[in-house]
Amino acid sequence: MVFENNIMNGHHKGWVEVITGSMFSGKTEELIRRLKRAIIARQRVEIFKPYLENRYSRSKVVSHDEKAIRSIMVVKASDILSRARDMDVIGIDEAQFFDQGLIEVCNQLANQGVRVIVAGLDMDYRGQPFGPMPGLMATAEYITKVHAICVRCGNLAQYSYRKSAGRELVLLGEKKEYEPLCRQCYNNTEAS
Repeated sequence: MVFENNIMNGHHKGWVEVITGSMFSGKTEELIRRLKRAIIARQRVEIFKPYLENRYSRSKVVSHDEKAIRSIMVVKASDILSRARDMDVIGIDEAQFFDQGLIEVCNQLANQGVRVIVAGLDMDYRGQPFGPMPGLMATAEYITKVHAICVRCGNLAQYSYRKSAGRELVLLGEKKEYEPLCRQCYNNTEAS
């Protein structure tokens, strides 16, 4: 991958990478993979997640398949800046739950020469752009869109369909509350 080659060739100048997609698509797993490679390369790495995200652990970022890496919970995006000093790589999980200030935080870190890797949902359960993710994707140097598999037809899924009746924007959940659907299955479900 281009960003990993840049580091290996000594061209580390700072940039933003975004990993995005629906629930159950492997975003956090890919974030952890990239961060562990940076640790192996003896780079100084710190990982952050929003205070709201405590489904699996308060002190770790954990993927649905139970891969984990130590992390720091923060209340707001600006809290990352004071804790990211002297780091080569910053990882941020569940970016959609942060405030809009995350866009400026990521760009400020990248401008300081830090590799910033951000993972988050691109759309909410209604199929609308989610939180700071559109702004992050617009300003990032690298974007990786990952897909889940539609549980109804087996095609690539890009929607996080909420099975429960609740209409609040943020509802932390798992397979009991959400399922990944392709465009056609999502539209068919929303129409019924």
